[in-house]
Amino acid sequence: MLKNHILTEIPERINGLSELAYNLWWSWHIEARELFNSLDRPLWKMTGHNPVQLLQHIAPAKLAAASQNPIYLSKYDSVMNDFRKDISSSETWFAKKYPGLANQTIAYFSLEFAIHNSLPLYAGGLGILAGDYCKEASDLGIPMVGIGFMYPQGYFRQRISAEGWQEELYDELQFDESPIIQVLNQQGDILEVTVPLDNRAIQVAVWQVNVGRIRLYLLDTNIDSNPPDVRRLSDRLYVGEREMRLEQEIIIGIGGVRVLRALGIEPTVWHANEGHTAFLMLERIRELEEKGMNFSEAAAQVRATTIFTTHTPVPAGNEVFSLDLIEKYFHNYWAKAGLSQQDFLQLGAQDSNTAEFNMTVLGLKLTDYKNAVSKLHEKVCHRMWRGLWPDTPEKDIPISSITNGVHVPTWITPQMSMLYQKHLSPDWLTRQDDPAIWEKILDIPDGEIWSARRWLKSKLVSAIDEAVRKRWSEDAIQPVQAIAMGVFLNGETLTIGFSRRFTGYKRNCLVLQNIDRLRRILRNPLNPVQIVFAGKSHPADNSGKYFIQQIFNAAKEPEIGGGMAFIENYDMHMARYLISGVDIWLNTPQPLKEACGTSGMKAALNGVPNLSVLDGWWDEGYNGANGWAINPVHFDPDGLDSPEQDIANANEFYDLLEEKIIPLYYERDIYGIPHGWIKLIKETIRSIVPVFNARRMTKEYTEQMYVNAARDGQSAA
Repeated sequence: MLKNHILTEIPERINGLSELAYNLWWSWHIEARELFNSLDRPLWKMTGHNPVQLLQHIAPAKLAAASQNPIYLSKYDSVMNDFRKDISSSETWFAKKYPGLANQTIAYFSLEFAIHNSLPLYAGGLGILAGDYCKEASDLGIPMVGIGFMYPQGYFRQRISAEGWQEELYDELQFDESPIIQVLNQQGDILEVTVPLDNRAIQVAVWQVNVGRIRLYLLDTNIDSNPPDVRRLSDRLYVGEREMRLEQEIIIGIGGVRVLRALGIEPTVWHANEGHTAFLMLERIRELEEKGMNFSEAAAQVRATTIFTTHTPVPAGNEVFSLDLIEKYFHNYWAKAGLSQQDFLQLGAQDSNTAEFNMTVLGLKLTDYKNAVSKLHEKVCHRMWRGLWPDTPEKDIPISSITNGVHVPTWITPQMSMLYQKHLSPDWLTRQDDPAIWEKILDIPDGEIWSARRWLKSKLVSAIDEAVRKRWSEDAIQPVQAIAMGVFLNGETLTIGFSRRFTGYKRNCLVLQNIDRLRRILRNPLNPVQIVFAGKSHPADNSGKYFIQQIFNAAKEPEIGGGMAFIENYDMHMARYLISGVDIWLNTPQPLKEACGTSGMKAALNGVPNLSVLDGWWDEGYNGANGWAINPVHFDPDGLDSPEQDIANANEFYDLLEEKIIPLYYERDIYGIPHGWIKLIKETIRSIVPVFNARRMTKEYTEQMYVNAARDGQSAA
């Protein structure tokens, strides 16, 4: 049973709006978004594009007027027809290709999901990927359910002080104004599932988020039946306190399995998105042992039906816990499993001498299907984890790769979508992973592409101005802060975008290596350049906060002349403006430290070329004519983190700007159109979009992993 919170009386003729508001399908269908927007545009904007909140606060007279407006009703009928067809049709890609697996279920576990900014349950890239994956699974008809956490305080809202220091603000999510639904039991009470935590038994409630066809179940410990310390466990994402983090991962792993059982959902295939969720494998082994299997038999069956995706080659990004914490929470497990303490701890041991329990290692050891998220990341993983397979040649280590992709309907702007529909094909979106259709991009008139690109840049500048005005009115910030936040940005200037989590290996401040040279580039009176930065640092990462401060303080300098800006509180909403509104997308990680990255794919989708270290996905995507590469990487990690490497990469960045990028951008015909630059844009779109999309990615997971794991599961049954 489910319970929603819309109490407003909606006219019967348009009462489907309530159903639509509680399915985030609307978030990636522009006609559906416009259906809510056109009811009350100011209120839609004020609510942060949240249809549940809109319907709760809209004047009844406006709903009544819409229910009698023939134009609105025509749009309403069209959208509702498409919506119901999409979520109920049996004519999906998966159903047609794998009819024998139509009744199977895939369970997808992730610590964060970014579906839309009205549901801020994400911190960054991992959540964005999980959200995109759920949407594409819905589009393709993959029979999947998601398991995650409900965070009342989410990650945090970022504010930059006058001194350039990141401050964290936490806002309480208003559950009754969000597109979430409380799951009830058959008696109409809140469904509660018991999860063991040390020597306690705690209760977990469940919220449902509808993502097209996909049901996302979010776990919540903030319920009356739990003591205060347990209720706080689900407050925030990525808490710094290690024991609380372990408790969260026990809840999502073990509790997630139990929630699915309580809901009557019996997955055939299980997918752990990063090591945070790997305890699900231990819970499944425990279940099978209760049915009579020994540990080896149960572990073999779990391995055969589980997929594990690792997302980071950075050691600090792989979750580890001290052995005393693991012993505290799992001391009853190994005896029941028929294991010695040492055998159990070895499940998370990278080698025999380790003093930590590594969640990535647990995932790698308890799955037959494991993958990195780019081809280069696969090679890095082979080197990084070769100790787990000491007798296997490095190239044969059983970690494959499926390169990430982005959900095209979510990240495409209406302006570029209309261009593609007009010149490629009316059904270009359903054929997005077909390279042949993208060859037609070369035939689009240069003037039309340039017009769309200029419009998108003007939207970015306007969005930044509006954000600064809002901050000015709320906090009376100093003028120099407003300058650092972007009020001097110029819509006619070559604009570089950089948005990353602020931490050491991302090298967020690489462009500041030679500040005098950078100033000359930015303040060139004939051909100026401006750089827009955005991103958050983890609350406990003071070095990351220092990088933000460096950027912010540099942007305040009079010598920079408004040529740099830092956008605070970067989220999905502002991301859509930034990735589509800049002229170049910049990425400067330490080589071999970027597993994949997807923001550059989103930029390319909207006609923005990449300027990036040849790492992650760009190692696959760069073809010599669709952007620029900094420091081509050979697979040799020795010495890549040196100061000399940073200086060399920074100088290459400056050289590329001065010698190639700036001249190409500012070379115009008599009508002001940069034909050479537009040739670059066309090649960016043609070569990148059909490959680096979530459709291709999701099909590969299905064909290479899910289908095989499902058949393995059927054989073992």
